[in-house]
Amino acid sequence: MVAKISYGSSLYGALAYNGEKVNEGVARILETNKVFCPADGGHDIAACMQDFLAYMPSQVRTKKPVIHISLNPHPDDKITDEQFSAIAQEYIEKMGYANQPFIVYKHEDIDRHHLHIVSLAVDEQGKKINDGNNFYKSKHITREMEQRYGLHPADKKQFKEAFRLQKVRIEEGNLKKQLASVIKPAAKFYHCPSFKEYRALLSTYNICVEEVKGEMYGKPYNGLVYFATDDKGKKVGNPFKASLFGKAVGYEALQNSFKASKEKLKEKHLAPKTKAVVAGALKRSATKEDFRENLHRKGVDVLFRENEEGRLYGITFIDHNNGCVVNGSRLGKELSANAVAEWFDRPHPELSASIQQSEKGGIPQTLTSDGDSVLGGLLDLPLETHGTDWEEEQFRRRMQRKKRKQRKL
Repeated sequence: MVAKISYGSSLYGALAYNGEKVNEGVARILETNKVFCPADGGHDIAACMQDFLAYMPSQVRTKKPVIHISLNPHPDDKITDEQFSAIAQEYIEKMGYANQPFIVYKHEDIDRHHLHIVSLAVDEQGKKINDGNNFYKSKHITREMEQRYGLHPADKKQFKEAFRLQKVRIEEGNLKKQLASVIKPAAKFYHCPSFKEYRALLSTYNICVEEVKGEMYGKPYNGLVYFATDDKGKKVGNPFKASLFGKAVGYEALQNSFKASKEKLKEKHLAPKTKAVVAGALKRSATKEDFRENLHRKGVDVLFRENEEGRLYGITFIDHNNGCVVNGSRLGKELSANAVAEWFDRPHPELSASIQQSEKGGIPQTLTSDGDSVLGGLLDLPLETHGTDWEEEQFRRRMQRKKRKQRKL
C-alpha cells in the first residue's frame, strides 16, 4: 500500500476536491471525526468546512495547516468497506491524528479503489502537530498493515506508469524509444473498444497507427505500423512495425483487447462514470474551449474531429481517471458529435453569469502565520501516481486562478 502525504494551505480546496466526487456519485464518506455529514450520502462542503474551522484558531503557526493523505492499495487487492475503514482508522491513529477532525473518503472513480483522508495538521492552539519523520513512519505503518490484512506489497512505481506519458517530440530524437514509452503503457491502462478510439488516444500523444493488410505465403496478413507525428498530426519519419514494440501492441493482441474493453466498460460501469463527468461539463460550457477546459479539470481530454468547413463530425473522450476511451455516441445520443455541435450552435448567456457568481462566493477565512488564506488555494499536491493525482493537479490550478481573481476584486 502506498501512502502519499501532502501538506497545504487550502482547507476548502481539499474538501471541495473530494466533495465534488461524493456529489457526483464516484466517492463515498466512510469515516468522520468531529465533523457532521448527512445520512443521505451527500456532502455539504461549506458545512463541513465550518466544522473543521471550529477546531482551528484564527491564527495558526504554520503556513500549511491542512493535511491530505491518500492510501493506495495494490491493484490486485480486494478490500471491503469494513476493511478500508479499519485500515484508515489504524493509519490515522498511528500517525497521531486520531483526536483531530477528519474525513475518510473512498474513491471509486477508477478500477483501483483507494482512500483519501483530509484533516488538520494543527491543534486547537494553532500549533503544528509533530510531523517529524512522518514519511518514514508512514511507510513503516503501511508495511505492517499489508501483513496484518494480507495485502499485496505495493510501491510507487506501479502507480506512476500511466500518467507519465509524454507527447512524442521530433526534435528530441530516438523516436522508437519515445513511441515505446507511450504505446506500451497506453495499451495496458486504457480501455479502447475499437481501433478508431485507440487511434484517437494515441493521436493525443503525437502518434499515428495504421492497419496494414496483404498476403504472405498465400495467406491473408493483418498488421499495424506506428508513426510519429508533429503537433498538427502530420506524419514524420519512417513507420515502425508493431512487432518492434512487442506482441501486446500488435494487431491480434489489440483486437482481443478491444473485445475485452467492451466487456470491461459494461461490467465495471466505467462508461456511465465518464458519461456523468462529460454531461456535467457540457452543461457548464458555452463554447468548445470551455468544454475542453472543464473536462481537462476533471482529468478527461476531448478530441474534436471537424471537416474543412469546421463542422464537428466526430468526438472522442479520454478519461484518464479510469482509462475509458469512448466516442461520444457510445455515451448516448445527447453526447454524440451532432448533439454537442447543436449545443454550441445555441447561445448560453446564463452560463457566464452563473460561473462568475460561483467564483465570487464568499467564505470566512482563517489566516496562517504568514497571512495566507487557508481557503484560497488547493493543497500543494505532488503530481505523480494514479488518475486522481491528475485531477488534483488540475483542481489545484483552478483554485489558484480563483484566488488570484478574488484578490483583484
